[in-house]
Amino acid sequence: MKDSANISHRKAREVIRVFNADGTPAAGKKIKVKQTRHSFLFGCGSFDFIPYVMNKDEEHKELVDTWQEIFNYGTLPFYWGQYEPEEGKPNFEALMATAKFMKSQGITVKGHPLCWHTVCADWLMKYDNETILKKQLERIDREVTSYKGVIDMWDVINEVVIMPIFDKYDNAVTRICKDKGRVKLIKTVFDEAYKMNPDAVLLLNDFNTSISYEILIDGCLEAGVPISAIGIQSHQHQGYWGAKKVYEVLERFSHFGLPIHFTENTLISGDIIPAYIEDLNDWQVEDWPTTPEGEERQAREIEEMYRILFENPLVQAITTWDYRDGAWLGAPSGFVRKDNSKKPSFEMLKKLTHEEWWTDTEITTDDNGVAEVDVFKGDYKLIVDDHEEAATFVEAGKKEIRL
Repeated sequence: MKDSANISHRKAREVIRVFNADGTPAAGKKIKVKQTRHSFLFGCGSFDFIPYVMNKDEEHKELVDTWQEIFNYGTLPFYWGQYEPEEGKPNFEALMATAKFMKSQGITVKGHPLCWHTVCADWLMKYDNETILKKQLERIDREVTSYKGVIDMWDVINEVVIMPIFDKYDNAVTRICKDKGRVKLIKTVFDEAYKMNPDAVLLLNDFNTSISYEILIDGCLEAGVPISAIGIQSHQHQGYWGAKKVYEVLERFSHFGLPIHFTENTLISGDIIPAYIEDLNDWQVEDWPTTPEGEERQAREIEEMYRILFENPLVQAITTWDYRDGAWLGAPSGFVRKDNSKKPSFEMLKKLTHEEWWTDTEITTDDNGVAEVDVFKGDYKLIVDDHEEAATFVEAGKKEIRL
């Protein structure tokens, strides 16, 4: 499938001027323009980085290395019940070490999530609602402040459309959502996160793409909630949405004019979950294998969806949820199999992100030492003779190189 869409908004026209050491224009100079990173956030769940950073085992080293062949953006888990299973004893060292390692590799890191009714800390249940909210805000203060400069992007609150009516089990966050109401709770936690780091990218994230989420977003914006981007989950264990639905969801959520992040995207390479299953967590099977025909289907569906999303100028990030098969729900949902071998989806997405949507070219200066080039927005190495320097191109501009 060749991309015939208009993706000119993903590129910038750059004017590069080269000067000799004596200040004269360097005519006829060849400039190698080599991209090193996209400005667009091609992301994936990065949970496998934690055991690699903490244990340095070979299995996870292979995962981390191949992960970086495609992705520049990773999500780390901050589920309160797992991050701080005992009050006052958060798993800070492991998450900070992992986030710092990822940043050292040029990876943008997002924390997920600061507030959620699922995987909530059980020890909160002994407190009254006022105290629960106080501890929730203290938790936001601690995480956003502690990780500032390392993690500056957060899913602030997760799945609020269902939150006050969630009745699968009692939990502290559902209690305070019922007490305060959706919009008031969202504003409270967003205001706190913004106060701790005004420069952070703060997301509202939900799997519900119905009009209920639109109404919630509208109410939040009316209330002055500082939403940086709209997070849309797209777990498709029950089958690919299809191009029609992807376009329809984009159209409906684009009218807010906010950046859109597809935060949790899943397409599987095996049997799909039957339609009668309402909660994906209820699908429990002993074995859920990937299949050759399923892998080809997965690659086709991911390619179509990525092309549609990359075409839309409001979409700034796409995150695939599982990197390796067998993660959430045991599903064959990864880009690599359980033995770490690469699936067709891996090869397809790498070709898109690092060939078709990637700039690696050579240009030659004219008599005035000037050359122009269209590049995909991102970070670059510019090489002239034995001179090399870094550049970032995110909008049309001019760059000077002095030899």
